[in-house]
Amino acid sequence: MMKTSITSLVAIATSYLLLIITPTQKSTYHSLFISNSVSDNASISHHLKTLTRRPHTAGSEANAEAAAYVASVFTSSDIASHVASYQVALTYPLSRSLLLTNPPPEPPITFTLHQETYEGDPYADVADEAVPTFHAYAKSGSASGPVCYVNYGRVEDYVTLKEKSGVNVSGTVVLARYGKIFRGDIVRNAYEEGAVGVVIYSDRKDYGGDGEAQWFPRDKWLPPSGVQVGSVYDGKGDPTTPGWASCGECERLNEDEVEKEGDVPLIPSLPVSAADGEKILRSIGGPVAEDDWQGSKDAPVYRVGPGPGILNLSYTGQQVISTIQNVIGVIEGAEEPDRFVILGNHRDAWTFGAVDPNSGTAALLEVAQRLGKLQKRGWKPRRTIILCNWDAEEYGLIGSTEWVEENREILASKAVAYLNTDCAVGGPGFKARATPQLDELIKKATHQVRDPDNSSQSIFESWTGSSSSPLLGRLGGGGSDYASFVQHVGIPAADIAFGGDIAAYPVYHSLYDDFVWMERFGDPMFQRHVAAASVWGLVALWLADEEFLPFDYLSYAKELQHGVEKLEDEISNKDIYLSPIFRSIKGLQKAAIKINDQRREMETSKGWITWKKDQLKVRELNDRLMMAERAFTDRDGLFGMSWYKHLIYGPSKHNDYGSQSFPGIDDAVKMAKNLDTAESWHRVQHEVWRVSRVITHASLVLVGQLT
Repeated sequence: MMKTSITSLVAIATSYLLLIITPTQKSTYHSLFISNSVSDNASISHHLKTLTRRPHTAGSEANAEAAAYVASVFTSSDIASHVASYQVALTYPLSRSLLLTNPPPEPPITFTLHQETYEGDPYADVADEAVPTFHAYAKSGSASGPVCYVNYGRVEDYVTLKEKSGVNVSGTVVLARYGKIFRGDIVRNAYEEGAVGVVIYSDRKDYGGDGEAQWFPRDKWLPPSGVQVGSVYDGKGDPTTPGWASCGECERLNEDEVEKEGDVPLIPSLPVSAADGEKILRSIGGPVAEDDWQGSKDAPVYRVGPGPGILNLSYTGQQVISTIQNVIGVIEGAEEPDRFVILGNHRDAWTFGAVDPNSGTAALLEVAQRLGKLQKRGWKPRRTIILCNWDAEEYGLIGSTEWVEENREILASKAVAYLNTDCAVGGPGFKARATPQLDELIKKATHQVRDPDNSSQSIFESWTGSSSSPLLGRLGGGGSDYASFVQHVGIPAADIAFGGDIAAYPVYHSLYDDFVWMERFGDPMFQRHVAAASVWGLVALWLADEEFLPFDYLSYAKELQHGVEKLEDEISNKDIYLSPIFRSIKGLQKAAIKINDQRREMETSKGWITWKKDQLKVRELNDRLMMAERAFTDRDGLFGMSWYKHLIYGPSKHNDYGSQSFPGIDDAVKMAKNLDTAESWHRVQHEVWRVSRVITHASLVLVGQLT
């Protein structure tokens, strides 16, 4: 009996000794992860070249080959992997045509709707494998009418048309230029204004270097024949299975039911090139457009119409139930295997996808290989790390959404954080977006990684520039795979990239997003890829290995305070009481201070005898830090967009790309300003109360005590 007791004490003492040693060992492994001895820009370049040798749209054979390649790299890095498959509804074009009829004597123009290969194009022999230029989930049908120019097709653009030009677009085919808002919202806004069809083009001012620059392959700009392909579906996940996973013989909505959901377009649309857009613009008469609606210096004067040019648009699409493949790699945690740190990037592309998304896939494979090297040197994470390579993101975040919907309850109880990258490298300049409790962690990582474009300073120093603090964006927009994690479940999340705007990456979603463009303009030495993998993986390692989760909810309280102050300025002339939110934010601040104090006390008071009890306390405190983000969700979701549960960060109703703080309040304010009725302003006050309640719930979770 005595022998057993001594053995047990020795085991406990040994475990405790390991606990003391582990932080130093972990720190050594973390430093090794970002060292030159394990990073490899040549390997990243090889990954990207392999992934982009053929166009690989979701559902294609080439995309299945790319999935197999990802799985093979995981396996060779000693990372257990499997494929999570779903049967989802994807659409492809069967036929499309666009005819412009000009007043006599001008002849009609039939557009070829074709992107041209360039001289010396090494991918010319496989260019025809790219899907024809189209909008995924576009309404099949024909539309004919005089053409109206509507700038970016935003709600405010239609207001300008009516108020300043007296133009009503009802019964017309509208011409909008890409930019500012999600293309699906361009189509929806046009439908709500009475248009019968939509044509969207890439203006030279936005994508062609303002008409004064050369284009790819001589420079980075979009060639005149370049077309931005993309989805116009406004929802998330398979539209036939809204809210549940597309697994096997599952329930599916029919076409009429899908249309009633309100997320698929109800009028046909087509994307066209800058060259075709200018031909259409030359056919438009009527009032001259506003100065900020005009194009590049050598472009024709833009007028708004309607007509006299007539557009005849025809599109027929085919919906197919296709198998998509998410590739999942798992490194099981040694101490807390049931706590998950998840990294994700999608693989499918509209064409070759060198920037979007396979710069991110190459970075994911680099992270996997570095983690494999750490494992060979004895490292094991405290918590489980999951590497996810999503499919069918381009169609509407389908792969990640189906996986989250299938695993929602497990993720809600066990996911620590989700770390995303999409277009990991599109040019110079680091950018990050996150839920605020991750802000300090991202800043800390960028302090430790050198700037790939100036090795004399850190990424943090180049990121901040002359300002005292870097500008972190938020995750309210629905533009990438973090949406299901943050906005549907309430999981802390971040998204990182180099470049990331049209000025850096104008060949977005076109035939020219290929390896040559990346090698010449995006990242010639592939050092930005190395840096992206370093920041991404370092944040993941800290989340996976630190005994106490490195979350800072004081940052969250400060961010919310700033957001409410901006809201206060916006509605200062109305009898809307924001005091409930201000009170709840004060409660969150107090709760954040309290849990920080508890963490510091636990870090300094552990002893040999109380080790086992301390570990239970650590676990309980970490659970509070992990679960607080869930409390910002509401089961009823946003008004008219119930899939989006997060009341702090979510998309605007009229711009899926727009990242809004308090999206429910924001949409209610916009509606109230338009209607200006007592009922509409009452809804604003109701949304204020809803937000105040979820903030209070988060405070209670952090405190960890029942009222």
